[in-house]
Amino acid sequence: MPELPDIVAYLTALEPRILAQPLVRVRIATPFLLRTALPPLTDAHGRVVRELRRVGKRIAIGLEGDLWLVLHLMIAGRLHWHPPNPKLSTRRNLASFDFPNGSLVLTEAGVKHRASLHVLAGEDGLRSIDPGGIEIFSSDLNSFREALTAENRTLKRALTDPRLLSGIGNAYSDEILHAARLSPITLAQKLNSQEWETLFAATRDTLTLWIDRLRAEAQSAFPEKVTAFRKEMAVHGRYGKPCPRCGEKIQRIRYADNETNYCAKCQTGGKVLADRSLSRLLKSDWPRTLDELEALKRPRV
Repeated sequence: MPELPDIVAYLTALEPRILAQPLVRVRIATPFLLRTALPPLTDAHGRVVRELRRVGKRIAIGLEGDLWLVLHLMIAGRLHWHPPNPKLSTRRNLASFDFPNGSLVLTEAGVKHRASLHVLAGEDGLRSIDPGGIEIFSSDLNSFREALTAENRTLKRALTDPRLLSGIGNAYSDEILHAARLSPITLAQKLNSQEWETLFAATRDTLTLWIDRLRAEAQSAFPEKVTAFRKEMAVHGRYGKPCPRCGEKIQRIRYADNETNYCAKCQTGGKVLADRSLSRLLKSDWPRTLDELEALKRPRV
């Protein structure tokens, strides 16, 4: 799912293309995409784009008359820039936002149809779809700590809860926790003052690094291949590969459709965290350390 740095990259690319441009029309190929009935989508036709905004992990396109088109890409949704009036002929093409100078096309891989479009009126409309998490760059250490300790969650869950913190998901939470040298399963309410300072700085520094990097790329070309798996990342999507800090192999915890990646040596004091499916299978034989894990992998003679 595109997260804060990815959404910033999209906004950077869209600004010179659609800001101050009239939205000629919106074409929708599949009815499930539009999640609101009022105001009608046709009210957006002909209105000039006045503002672009990020609302959590959503892209908000502000039109004259205080009308907003809000896109939530979810896991598989992506945006592409095409010459004007492309055909919506493939199954992946969900919608086209047509401008005089080109068209913004929304695609979605797979068949689960999670991406959404909302047509909203005014700031009250925008607030209705905002989960309410704080913005990391307009918050201080105390508000950051208060938000993440509102419930006794693990750090991984707290960082990715949109009600607590805005715009962070599975990928960048892994990178933040690796930078902070903290375990993803540590309970937020157990951190000491120094650890909170470290986590706050790591969150800001990690997001700044990726925002700057992706924004620079988006200034030269439209971000056509937004992905949660980038070769420059330290741990996310790098299971089995060496940690760039210590060289030990990156570990993982798998659950449902998600995977948490971490370095046991840097983040958990060498302890291998239980993977739900495998730990149930192995039970007492589950390896507790990196040495035990390596021994388990060796062929028996």
